[in-house]
Amino acid sequence: MFFLRYTFAAALVAVFFGAAQAAETAEQQFVAIARLPAENIGASVGRLIEVDVDLAASGSLDATVVGERMDVLYRMAFNQVAEGWNWRPLADPAVDDYYQFKFLPLQSVAVERGEYAGEDKIGTPQQMKVSWRYDYFLAFANLYDFYPRTVDDDAGFSANLPAALVGHVGMRAKARLIEPVINESTTFWKATYSKPTDFTLKKRYLVGTLEEVDFIDTVSGQVLCRIAPGQGRCTGR
Repeated sequence: MFFLRYTFAAALVAVFFGAAQAAETAEQQFVAIARLPAENIGASVGRLIEVDVDLAASGSLDATVVGERMDVLYRMAFNQVAEGWNWRPLADPAVDDYYQFKFLPLQSVAVERGEYAGEDKIGTPQQMKVSWRYDYFLAFANLYDFYPRTVDDDAGFSANLPAALVGHVGMRAKARLIEPVINESTTFWKATYSKPTDFTLKKRYLVGTLEEVDFIDTVSGQVLCRIAPGQGRCTGR
C-alpha cells in the first residue's frame, strides 16, 4: 500500500480560501465590534460568528495519504493564549492548563505607516520605517468539549478525506461570542541602527465558545466534514 506523509505549507493551500471565504473576515468582524460604544459591546454576547482559520500562520496542516484517502491533522497542543489575562499560575498542571483560553489564528494584516528621520547610532542619521501588524485570533476556553485533555503533542482536530483534495483543504470555525467579546494586546519594538523599523504588534481576539470546526474545500467552498463537541475528528466523502 502506498503511503505519503507531508505538510500543507502556505504555498500548498493554494489561493487561501479564495471563493470559499467566510462572509466577513476576522478583521471586519473585530473592527465592527470595536467601533461600538463601550456600553453596546455587551449586546454582541451570544452572537454566532463564522471565521476562517489561517493555516499559513499556524505553521502547518499535516496529512498522511494512504491510497485514495488521507488523514489530516491540525495540532492544538501549543495554541494557547499567552496573555496576562489568561494566565492562571495556581492551576494544577496534572488536571488543568495554566492558560485556559486556546486560540485559532484567523488573519494577519500588515500596515506601513511611513517613516521618519532618526539617529540610533550617534552621528549616523537614518530613515526609520514605521510598521504595524494586526494579528487576529479566535479565543475559546472549551477545547476539551471536543476531545479529552491530553499531554499528547499531536492532540488536535483531524479528518479523513479523499486524497484528491490534497492542496486545497482549509478550516473554518463557528463560535458564539461571550464576555468580554473582544480583547487586545499591544507590543512595541523601537527602531535600532541594525533594525531601522518601529514595529507595533497588536494581537486582537474575538472571544467565544467554540461550537464547530469545519474542514473546507478551498476551491468549491464545500464543507467536507464537520466536527462538533464530543468528536475531535470527522470523515468526508
